[in-house]
Amino acid sequence: MFSSLRIRNYRLFFAGQVVSNTGTWMQRIAQDWLVLSLTGSSAAVGITTALQFLPMLLFGLYGGVLVDRLPKRPTLLVTQTAMAVTGLALAALTLSGQVQVWHVYVAAFAVGLATVVDNPARQSFVSEMVGPDQLQNAVSLNSANFQSARLVGPAVAGLMITGVGTGWAFLANGLSFAAPITGLLLMRARELHVVERTPRGKGQLREGLRYVAKRPELIWPIVLVGFIGTFGFNFPVWLTAYADDVFHAGAGAYSLFNTLMAVGSLVGALLAARRGTARLRVLIAAALAFGTLEIVAAAAPSYWLFALLMVPIGVFGLTVNVTANTAVQMGTDPAMRGRVMALFMMVFMGGTPLGAPVVGWITDTYGARAGFAAGGVVSVLAAGVIGLVLARIGGLRLAVGWHHGHPSVRFVPRERERLATAA
Repeated sequence: MFSSLRIRNYRLFFAGQVVSNTGTWMQRIAQDWLVLSLTGSSAAVGITTALQFLPMLLFGLYGGVLVDRLPKRPTLLVTQTAMAVTGLALAALTLSGQVQVWHVYVAAFAVGLATVVDNPARQSFVSEMVGPDQLQNAVSLNSANFQSARLVGPAVAGLMITGVGTGWAFLANGLSFAAPITGLLLMRARELHVVERTPRGKGQLREGLRYVAKRPELIWPIVLVGFIGTFGFNFPVWLTAYADDVFHAGAGAYSLFNTLMAVGSLVGALLAARRGTARLRVLIAAALAFGTLEIVAAAAPSYWLFALLMVPIGVFGLTVNVTANTAVQMGTDPAMRGRVMALFMMVFMGGTPLGAPVVGWITDTYGARAGFAAGGVVSVLAAGVIGLVLARIGGLRLAVGWHHGHPSVRFVPRERERLATAA
């Protein structure tokens, strides 16, 4: 489960990300709550989320082209420093009592700009640290790392917000970037599996898109995470509304919801690290379960039932993310990985600017339950349709019948169906 941590460079990276990711989650919780406190609007929280992910939608593919051209480690030093400066600036404004909602909007957009390059660079750099044999394990542990931070970050943020205010959470995030920057500086360059950089040239963006379009094992997982990322992952909008409007429980409840979801996500990440391969059927099944659980949670009548449902939602949501991420990375040529992963992240994260304001409007107009249920319905429909498409491409058909005395629904090869009919 933890085999890639035997590699020194990856251990340094992993340790730095533990600290930085914790600070990032603290800032996310504090940022959402600050906007809600300043405006009283779920739609404003949706706008903040949209602004943070809008640069990925606008410039994500160009970020991937840059990542394929640039050395990964120096690039990450620049992007991590930029995000640290943004966190410290927001802390100064909040602690001085000068913060306004447009300041938060600008900070969210600035972080999004840095993320355009930082995300594909970090995704691609993993393979340079560990090599192809440990890639599946390292990608899964990265997700476990991120989700572990979700356990600690929201809990600490909740204590800070209620105890000393949101400004200190922003300060902690800004200072936390010292850890990954130090880890990057301490790495041994000779131990990296450096991929030959792509020389500057025309048409590299179109080349990346054509590369993905010709490979159904890449394009359909990306389409699926696009739908789920756009409509199914708008948790800042929903959970603030549930904490404030549905259960009237305040910032502590919002922190608890995020923490319980992180527990499930951590379990999902560790299970993914334990699995040897990233199967597309696991991806489809997890996406169906994720959407179904969102619909169930939308109708949950009590505070604690809703809170407990965050755990399996976290398990299946993380399984979707890790399985799609690993399948796409493993199926991509190293020279194209920056562009392909930029497309993956652009679709997964960049769809949020389109979905968050819509979901925020539905939540404000029809209530948190309607907004949450709508996200689940879209996720289920996307998983069902894409599952059928992948089955058709793979020469499979849906077979309904009885197996050992029990009803069975499964995909079987078309040739087997024909042979059974002939017999």
